[in-house]
Amino acid sequence: MLWTLPDRGRNDPAAKLFFDYPARLERFRIRFTPGDGRVDLVPAGGIELRDFRGRPFTGADPGASIVVERGVPLPAPGTGVGSGKVSIDAESLQFSRDGGFYIGDEYTANLYYFDKNGHLRGVIRPPAAIAPRRAGRPYFGSLEAPDGGRRNNQGPEGMSLSPDGRTLFVALQSALIQDSAAGNAAGRINTRILAYDVSRTPTPARPKAHYVVQLPAYNDEGNGGAPNRTAAQSEIRALDDHRFLMLARDAAGRGAGGKAPIVYKSILLVDTAGATNLAGTRYETSAASLLQDPASTRLHPGVFPAARVELVNMLNPAQLARFELSVEALSEKWEALDLVPVLEPGRPADYFLLVGNDNDFIARRCRMSGQSCDSDFDNDSRILVYRLRLPAPLR
Repeated sequence: MLWTLPDRGRNDPAAKLFFDYPARLERFRIRFTPGDGRVDLVPAGGIELRDFRGRPFTGADPGASIVVERGVPLPAPGTGVGSGKVSIDAESLQFSRDGGFYIGDEYTANLYYFDKNGHLRGVIRPPAAIAPRRAGRPYFGSLEAPDGGRRNNQGPEGMSLSPDGRTLFVALQSALIQDSAAGNAAGRINTRILAYDVSRTPTPARPKAHYVVQLPAYNDEGNGGAPNRTAAQSEIRALDDHRFLMLARDAAGRGAGGKAPIVYKSILLVDTAGATNLAGTRYETSAASLLQDPASTRLHPGVFPAARVELVNMLNPAQLARFELSVEALSEKWEALDLVPVLEPGRPADYFLLVGNDNDFIARRCRMSGQSCDSDFDNDSRILVYRLRLPAPLR
């Protein structure tokens, strides 16, 4: 079986158009034939998620409105679409060993813990450095940037449990507001990685470790000029208690507005073994910036980021051509990773890496919440499969 996570549904933030899309998980039967690279997916039901009150969630933007459930402030539209329901922009998914699962929410930067039936059972709230605030109050809307904390639409995009089931890693999509250098979007490279010990409780109060990972920067014209954008991370997959794969990508491709060239989509190998642990420091308990000065991405002395190297270049034309694909045919948003062991004698480190896209509900025939949401073209859902050998630790 393969489980997938839709986000908040079809929307057009520029027009402030949102659907009352109930959050859910979708389940597929999957068959993969390594000999010819064929992947077959058949829909097999799913789970609709419910909040503490047993009500469905909504994908609608909450603005500044909040409801309180079990002492936790949660986003909820005060009027209009989705009024009174808890808003969720589900961006990351991780199952636990008891059959429950975590979902990372972009509105709040919360991690929601659900039981196997999809009922909300607990919340991991982010540290003060990450929680979004405006004018000193929680602000969960996505249409305006907060004064500090997670950047709007740049929340906990990556999440993964270590193979031993003890450490839950969570990665922010790009730098927090206070960690972003002034100027162009290339100043958002210093993102945060949190590590929670979930061996005793599924919802620990604070992380056991907290690191910085520096994301790649690129020039969006693809001409080798000075970097002016950050390749935001879109998913992670843990290899052990200090290493994980990270998918970093540009904002170009099928489904994106405009005609910018596709210049960066890669799978990185990240190792936190030599990185500075910020847990409990002022960089976690307050909105203190990691940067030496507002105009630079240089970190304060004594703060060392995790090491990273490129493992897979998704834009390799020779690899794409093997399956009659081109760089230009790729979607903008690649946001899913998983590993499946090859199980070939003598090759214990060989795995199939599955990489999936987010098609943003773009299809010629689309209905959502009883309403039409047709587009002019189909942005097909795809899975790319790579065979690779996982390397030894970077340090």
